[in-house]
Amino acid sequence: MSRIKGPGAPGKAALMVKLALAHAPEAVVALALSGRRKQVDGRLMDPKAQALGDLFNAVRVPGVIPTLEESRKSLHILASKFDRPNPPGVTRQALTLPGAAGDLPARLYDTRPQDPKRATLLYLHGGGWVQGDLDTHDGLCGQIALEADIRVIALDYRLAPENPFPAAPDDVLAAYRALSAGAAGVDPGRLAVGGDSAGGNLTAVLMHDLAAAGLPMPRAQLLIYPAVDAAMTTRSMEALKDAFVLPRDRIEWYMDQYLTPDSDRTDPRVSPILSPHLSAQPPAHIIVAGQDPLWDDGHDHAKALDAAGVQVEVAQFPGQIHAFLSARRAIPQGGQAVTGAAKWLKRQLG
Repeated sequence: MSRIKGPGAPGKAALMVKLALAHAPEAVVALALSGRRKQVDGRLMDPKAQALGDLFNAVRVPGVIPTLEESRKSLHILASKFDRPNPPGVTRQALTLPGAAGDLPARLYDTRPQDPKRATLLYLHGGGWVQGDLDTHDGLCGQIALEADIRVIALDYRLAPENPFPAAPDDVLAAYRALSAGAAGVDPGRLAVGGDSAGGNLTAVLMHDLAAAGLPMPRAQLLIYPAVDAAMTTRSMEALKDAFVLPRDRIEWYMDQYLTPDSDRTDPRVSPILSPHLSAQPPAHIIVAGQDPLWDDGHDHAKALDAAGVQVEVAQFPGQIHAFLSARRAIPQGGQAVTGAAKWLKRQLG
């Protein structure tokens, strides 16, 4: 998060108060915000989410899009200040996996490295296709590995605008094909794929790609506040156009960096909700946040999968903001969402 400069910047004392509130116990924050809680479409914002969102708006100017460098730096700051680190007992190992244009960095998380033939989750980080890497989602991947008692492999796919669409989905497909063939000691019969935000989009796109090509599917898909409809015409997209963390103008900027001028936003590789191959897909666990413009994206995708006969479980957090699973140090419900996803993965992967 870049600090605001100029006459509109909050004073240091005011900023410190907001920072302290963001880290304060939930009961204290709820009392401090009594009578001032935000509400959208009948969904009351979680007090910790509102305190963190207020802090975000104090250190970056709403309506002002940062530079690419600032945007990438801000995600690292968010992770270091508000997410929990990789938990004790989870080992990390550097890997490389095939991408569409060469090998890509990856990271393996495990609690029992001496027993490699176990279930694996391929994890695709969020960040609007333009930011994020192995470090920004390090704690989240480690926590999933710990609670689900599985191996997690995080992939550092190529980012836009240096590598625009379809570089990222092509990388994901190449890496998945290698893992499903047994790379990194993966048991292909116990492989799941998941990701958050743009990583949720890439997960859903991978399901389309695999079905379209008649390739083996993973056992399960984990979609965390996924972006699945590039039309951006849903009710929540309009109602939450000024949302904390991910306002509509930020989404539009991400899309402009990711897509080329001739990209078709109705292409299922951009908008996977439009895939004609939904019925071939594996069970899904979809996490949605009610103070996130992507609330309806997640719900609509769940409805489309369910109508196609796919088993779907939706974990709703009506009071939460986008990226709350990456702010678990400040937002307790982020930990609850991880625990729910981990339990689901254990059931699906055996």
